[in-house]
Amino acid sequence: MDRPHGIDPRAFDDPRNRYPTDQEFYSGDRPEKAELEEDRPRGGPGDPYRHPWTWGSIALVVFAVLIVLMGIALFP
Repeated sequence: MDRPHGIDPRAFDDPRNRYPTDQEFYSGDRPEKAELEEDRPRGGPGDPYRHPWTWGSIALVVFAVLIVLMGIALFP
């Protein structure tokens, strides 16, 4: 099943297996003469991967671990 959407080849003639293009699918909820541009553009290049941890949150975790380790070392 190397065809799109994993359709069984025996069911190609079934009218229920019609899939709209991305343009058709996403324009279904917009008026024909929209006054505003699309506010949530679909497709195209995505943002480069950005790690969820910032330097501030990393520093906070390191500080907390150091406090715990110092507490263990100073008060055995």
